[in-house]
Amino acid sequence: MSSSIPRKVCVLLIDRANYSRLKPAMRAIQSHPRLDLQTLVSGTMVLERFSRPVEMVRADGFPVDAEVYMELEGSTPVTMAKSIGMGIIEFSNELQRLEPDILLINGDRYEVLAAAISGAYLNVCLVHLQGGEISGSIDESARHAISKLAHYHFPGTAQGADYLVRMGERPETILSVGCPSSDLARELDRTLTAEMVNCRGSGAIIDVQRPFLLSLFHPTTTEYGDDLDQIQQWLEALATLAMPTLLLWPNIDAGADHISKAIRRFRDRRKPNWLRTLINLSPEVYLKVLANAACAVGNSSSFIRDGSFFGTPVVLIGNRQGGRERDEHAVQVAPSAEMIVESVRHQIAHGRYPPSTLYGDGHVASRLARSLADVELYTQKRIHYVYESWQRRAA
Repeated sequence: MSSSIPRKVCVLLIDRANYSRLKPAMRAIQSHPRLDLQTLVSGTMVLERFSRPVEMVRADGFPVDAEVYMELEGSTPVTMAKSIGMGIIEFSNELQRLEPDILLINGDRYEVLAAAISGAYLNVCLVHLQGGEISGSIDESARHAISKLAHYHFPGTAQGADYLVRMGERPETILSVGCPSSDLARELDRTLTAEMVNCRGSGAIIDVQRPFLLSLFHPTTTEYGDDLDQIQQWLEALATLAMPTLLLWPNIDAGADHISKAIRRFRDRRKPNWLRTLINLSPEVYLKVLANAACAVGNSSSFIRDGSFFGTPVVLIGNRQGGRERDEHAVQVAPSAEMIVESVRHQIAHGRYPPSTLYGDGHVASRLARSLADVELYTQKRIHYVYESWQRRAA
């Protein structure tokens, strides 16, 4: 890049997990002399019901150049679909105003898909993190659609990179591999205090010096309306275990209201003296919780990805993460209370697993920033029609 004018890199933040992934990358972009950071915030990051995590972004010293409101109430398939349409309109307005050189997007969320469509049609060069991965729900389709719109890729694993090439992406557009959240994990002071978790949320006071569970159950949108029994089996398993438990509320996808209603009903009827519910945690505190949990129980991709950095035992429930690449720390079970309980007890008895670098070596963000400064920007994509293994090419 010969110009002395810094490249404007617009980073899209759409939820708490997304911010955790991108925060190290934002730091690296912010400190790079040839890059200028812009931040576009949307999704649940700006909603009061999720405690407006955008304020954490400001508190961390990042600029917030735009807040985009696109979420329609309802948490149903039709509100998700309509929210994409709203997002395309609003993202198009903001991207036209901000005029970024690069739009940095992450993952498989429908909010990200809306931004990718807007950016592609506005001739903004798209860089997509975590493409090529396999998962359950509509998320996998969204992820691959985003990859086909993107101009450059920064997949989380070598397998993801290889799958991207198989999907017709040119090998030279794959910049490197790894998840930036591995940088947070590498640098993390894992000390967890009771105040960090008990100063927010509601329910039991959790003694974090004793074994506790971390639990999170998101909707599987392709099973909308058919997952009510899964929710009950998950809650019944937690009740049987009756261990001190930190439970995070679900995301905003279709079916989230079913889960939230079931949790409230469970709290009111069973009055669990071992349960604390939380809306939000900062990326660092969330990782501290995950690093110190005796076991993580639910269906969050974070349990697979971030849990691997610490070797935290994980029990995955149902099909939401079906097929996702994972290390030995995570086991998948059917949504049966009996099987969940048995698997959690087995994982706790096993104890912590060796840390894994499957999703990153802890030095990802600096590589990403260098790539963003050096790559040749382009907008016209071409399919790569001769398959060559990315892994063989990298070797």
